[in-house]
Amino acid sequence: MQKSWRTPFVILAAGCTIMAISFGIRAGFGLFLQPMALEYGWGREVFSFSIALQNLMWGALGAVAGALADRYGPGRVVAGGAICYILGLIGLAYIATPWLLHVNAAFLLGGALGGTSFGIILAVIGRTVAPERRSLYMGIATAAGSFGQFALLPVTQVLIASLSWHAALLVLAGVAALIIPLSLALAGKPGGGVASQQSIGAALREAISEKGFHLLFWGYFVCGFHIAMLTVHLPAFVSDAGLKPSHGMTALALIGLFNMVGTLCAGYLGGRFSKKYLLSTIYSIRALLISMLVFLPLTPFTLYAFACGIGLLWLGTVPLTNGLVGQIFGMRYAAMLASVVFFGHQIGSFVGVWGAGWLYDHTGSYSGAFMASIGLGIFAAIVNLPVNERPLAERRAAPAAA
Repeated sequence: MQKSWRTPFVILAAGCTIMAISFGIRAGFGLFLQPMALEYGWGREVFSFSIALQNLMWGALGAVAGALADRYGPGRVVAGGAICYILGLIGLAYIATPWLLHVNAAFLLGGALGGTSFGIILAVIGRTVAPERRSLYMGIATAAGSFGQFALLPVTQVLIASLSWHAALLVLAGVAALIIPLSLALAGKPGGGVASQQSIGAALREAISEKGFHLLFWGYFVCGFHIAMLTVHLPAFVSDAGLKPSHGMTALALIGLFNMVGTLCAGYLGGRFSKKYLLSTIYSIRALLISMLVFLPLTPFTLYAFACGIGLLWLGTVPLTNGLVGQIFGMRYAAMLASVVFFGHQIGSFVGVWGAGWLYDHTGSYSGAFMASIGLGIFAAIVNLPVNERPLAERRAAPAAA
């Protein structure tokens, strides 16, 4: 029998590249807030609500995409997500009315991210390696997404400055098209060929009946709140404080750079220590770092120190949370279950992006949004502690053996 060219290395490389493109483009959306608002005369809440809808639908459509990937294979779903990305970016370049902006962001860009991000890509990669290396490989793929943020943010800023924000979006649509050929490496049997007598519906009902599934969901809510709010509003927050726009762009790029190290470390540590305690530690330190940004004078040094610190924790929750889902519930329906948990992340993203924009337009300050971020970090640190990390299969087998 001829050996398939889709080796674990090829799948990892393709998955990493897809994550880099998908997240590199997404991370730059905050750079379009001010030029779009100025050109069309919108308040910041309009663009913020649009990105918030995008994040919410990313989670909702991502759960559907995960189920489709487990049922029909991930390659087709990833290619479909890439097509949505291309159309969504082109649409964003020409749309001039708020309601069309919201529809485009929700269904095209939301569907694009749902089909090309964590839930599906990490599940495919996780199925190709042994359980003890799964967390590390997921960390590598997540770090690739951060590299895309580090690499594409300056490119996006240069495109906006040298061409226009309209032309920048069209160039990014061309970059998104590269995902289509890369999706061929992820084509394969549904569920990665992992045998199971359980149906998709039964797997979902089983997960919903497990308390840990809900705890991970709401812990991820906080992660989404933090990341989306900072990604979209940090550049404007920095400019409002009297620093240059380049300072905000550099801070986001530093977050992406340091997150490459942070996610690799989180993935490595997740294979050796309790994932739930690592998650609790990450959220606790996040709350401290955001407090530093709020209560210390905002200088370039303070901003960059914050960016480096938060970057180390930025997406470290992803390999740990997705690893816990696979560890507890198994890998057969990991794409769907991880995507459902990730919906909690995107509900948090919706609240964080839109809420921060709403608070700014009504109070003239981001103070309320940052204070909420601190409180939610403490909440997430606590809510992850009761998660039972023992696989459900072992829990079912224990009474039978007794």
